[in-house]
Amino acid sequence: MDRFFVITGGPGSGKSTLLEALADEGLPHMPEAGRAVIREEMAAGGTALPWDDREAFADRMLVHDLHAYAQGQMREGVLFFDRGIPDIIGYRRLCGLPIPDRLVHEAERRRYNRHVFIAPPWAEIYANDAERKQDWAEAVATHDAMVRVYEELGYVLVPLPLVSPAERAAFVQARIVKA
Repeated sequence: MDRFFVITGGPGSGKSTLLEALADEGLPHMPEAGRAVIREEMAAGGTALPWDDREAFADRMLVHDLHAYAQGQMREGVLFFDRGIPDIIGYRRLCGLPIPDRLVHEAERRRYNRHVFIAPPWAEIYANDAERKQDWAEAVATHDAMVRVYEELGYVLVPLPLVSPAERAAFVQARIVKA
């Protein structure tokens, strides 16, 4: 789907803030699966959490991302994704979990625009919160894992500059017009 753009990278690198800035410009996005699953599991007292049952967490993220992709197909125009299905492969690798054939199949079948925006690690803005418990080293490792996965799947990575959210949004908008 050439109109589906992924924004990926490690935690705390400004992805969600960028997506909010793009939304303010009228460009919609699908929320991150990981945060949605964490909220749902915490509300229900579940265990499919990255600090409890990582395999169940990854499985739930795939269900969420497949649903988001299907919803996106019913919408018109450009749509951003706060992470994509390939991110789950990267997550599983980071955790030392097996990569199910179905996950690889879905990542190959449900494609996004070939240009994927990646937010590099940015120490000055990195912060933990109730849903982000990774330390800085894990944030950097996550970024590196996403680089490998997306490149292996044939995507072209477009690094986001370390600038204000408004400047990042302008950078992205200029590139999606060319994509």
